[in-house]
Amino acid sequence: MLLKLKQRGMNVPMLGIGDGALGFWAAADQIFSEMRHQRCWVHKTANVLNKLPKSAQPKARQALHEIWMAETRKNAENAFDLFVKRYEDKYPGTVQCLLKDQYELLAFYYFPAAHWKSIRTTNPIESTFATIRHRTKRSKGCLSSTGMLHMMFKLGQCTQKRWHRLRGFDHLANVIRGVKFRDGIEVKTANQVAA
Repeated sequence: MLLKLKQRGMNVPMLGIGDGALGFWAAADQIFSEMRHQRCWVHKTANVLNKLPKSAQPKARQALHEIWMAETRKNAENAFDLFVKRYEDKYPGTVQCLLKDQYELLAFYYFPAAHWKSIRTTNPIESTFATIRHRTKRSKGCLSSTGMLHMMFKLGQCTQKRWHRLRGFDHLANVIRGVKFRDGIEVKTANQVAA
């Protein structure tokens, strides 16, 4: 799929968002090597919590929430360190699960703050296709491939009425132009400040 997108003229994406699908990330590294990686916080939280006993999960969930909801990358790193310190002796597997993706979990700090809600997780993408996936599983073998595409198109049209508008769409042009952001705020260069 990524090769076909590149052949059709797709520019290198600024950010790829996904769960732990190693095949996707390996392919993305070969085809779009300059693309940043953002690991999905919803999937990572579930993976980390699954490695803890039920009694420890509420506090761990809150500690994870403090990482990805931090105002700055530095605050997120501090919350990350606190999580590691709190859980590493009792639950080393849990801590390793979180540590292995530390850099990829915090990539969203290099993008406009208005985009953070949309790019910290793959849920907006997954929920978009939930209705289509639900219906196509139920109608397996009932339609031709053309009929299935028509049904998927109509389902997409119906579900788009409930979609939320992308926040911060006015920042997309800056992201595409390569404007740098730190902690969600545009970094002004010396030339911009002088002007």
